[in-house]
Amino acid sequence: MNAKQSIFRLMAIGLFILATTFAKAQSLEKYYEKLSEYEGQYQTYYDGGQYDLAIQPLTDLIHFLDTTTAFNGPQYDESREQINHSLDSYKANTYYNLACNYSLSHQKKAALSALDKAIALGYKDYANMKNDSDFDFIRNEKRFKSLLKQIEQYDHLLVLKNTAPYSHEDTDSLPRFVYQPADETNLEHVREFFSLDEVAGDGDEISKILNILRFVHDSIRHNGSNYALCEFDAIDIYNYHKSTGKGVNCRHLAITLNEMYLSMGFYSRYVTCMPKDPNDQDCHVINAVWSSQLKKWIWVDPTFFAYVMDENGTLLGISEVRERLIDDRPLVLNDDANWNHKNKQTKEYYLDNYMAKNLYYIECVTENRFNPESRYRNTGSKYVELVPSDVEKVSNGWMIQTHDADYFWQAPE
Repeated sequence: MNAKQSIFRLMAIGLFILATTFAKAQSLEKYYEKLSEYEGQYQTYYDGGQYDLAIQPLTDLIHFLDTTTAFNGPQYDESREQINHSLDSYKANTYYNLACNYSLSHQKKAALSALDKAIALGYKDYANMKNDSDFDFIRNEKRFKSLLKQIEQYDHLLVLKNTAPYSHEDTDSLPRFVYQPADETNLEHVREFFSLDEVAGDGDEISKILNILRFVHDSIRHNGSNYALCEFDAIDIYNYHKSTGKGVNCRHLAITLNEMYLSMGFYSRYVTCMPKDPNDQDCHVINAVWSSQLKKWIWVDPTFFAYVMDENGTLLGISEVRERLIDDRPLVLNDDANWNHKNKQTKEYYLDNYMAKNLYYIECVTENRFNPESRYRNTGSKYVELVPSDVEKVSNGWMIQTHDADYFWQAPE
């Protein structure tokens, strides 16, 4: 199942606001490295079918999370509640994977006990647990059915379908979305560095968009647990991956793709898609690129080499996918969508479950440009967040919320 790809899908994003100084960044880097070490050991055993051996690194990981001192300093006091929620979330996912491996090792009692702990710590992925073949050995147990029933209310697609609609409002005072021109010096360097004219090819607009998407997916490995020690621009992110061999998280991949599109003259945004549950630290960052051919934004996801179509093969945008999920209209995921060329993605998991969860809040930076964020300094970037009409809007110095989808998805000027 897709849940096994990474225990920590978005650890770096969940703790993104914590790394505001270089000292914190160094401390967190060591923390992430230890987590990645355990995850790597576990993944090797799991992928090799050595489920009994996969149990030990998961057990070690839980002990590490229970005893870590990475966040003991007073600089984390203001974020203490968020940190505790994050750690509980990681432990819940780890206990879930531990339950899977106990089940695959035919250790029924241990599997149910681990699954019970996962749910007690906040595991809520109903569709994943319901369909996970790893639990075939315990699926007919009364205790398993009871645990599954406990989280039925959190079915991601059901939550999205019950979401309040958007609403129109006065947006005259809200910022416009702007896009750096391709002749900006840094973007010209991006275009030249990656030989993007050659990458894009000589086909039509859609062909070029998908070729660049494939290039990013093929060139930079994804690792949701790694908050990379580099500047957040396409060239630095790429060089970091090539020099260290480490993957980068979905935000880094989306920023990379965004700059490549801008450098080729495409209007583009990187889009943070977030869940309703404020304690769920797992969100996902994808891209929306404007097609002048189709006259709309279209969905592209470099982490999974994913794009979405209707029943006629027409590419869809984020807003269209969200509406079709709510209305039960047909959606088609490209057949070659995958994670790191290891795990094939399905429409049922990727759209009906994972992205259905992460389409409650949608956020974009207002100025789409080279290096919009930074590991080490405040770039002054501001964001707009699209929220359902029943959410009371809250704005601050760097983020504005709106209920107006037409404003949020306005065509580029």
